[in-house]
Amino acid sequence: MKEFKRILFPVDLSESSPKIVSYVQAIAEKFESKIHLLFAARVFEYFASIYVPLPSIGEFEKEVIEGAERRLYEFMDQYFSEFVNTKAVVVAGDASEEIINYIEDKHIDLVIMGTHGRKGMDKILFGSVAERVVKASPVPVMVVNPYKTD
Repeated sequence: MKEFKRILFPVDLSESSPKIVSYVQAIAEKFESKIHLLFAARVFEYFASIYVPLPSIGEFEKEVIEGAERRLYEFMDQYFSEFVNTKAVVVAGDASEEIINYIEDKHIDLVIMGTHGRKGMDKILFGSVAERVVKASPVPVMVVNPYKTD
């Protein structure tokens, strides 16, 4: 049987993320896995073409990343404090691309993520990150519908 020593749990820090935690914990316990929490913050450089000053964009991105790091560490402390092999990382860029890059760079064995993060217009505009990851991932992806869990 395949062993999953490095599990990637991409989170969007929405109300959906905690609903997937028990799945990550169960598999991590079974395989004594290292858990990688990943949050991808959107970059806003494309706003430069509409005359938003670059220093403003850069400062805003910096604040977004710093805020995401704080929130991700809080999430890690709240849900994964008993898992000493947990790592939290914030990256900047398109979520699905950054997840795939992280899988390849860190030699991830399994991805566990939610089927839903965004709803409504956001999903229409940004598409399904889970769908793009499933299609492009070089490793197995377990997708969990956070609205159908106990």
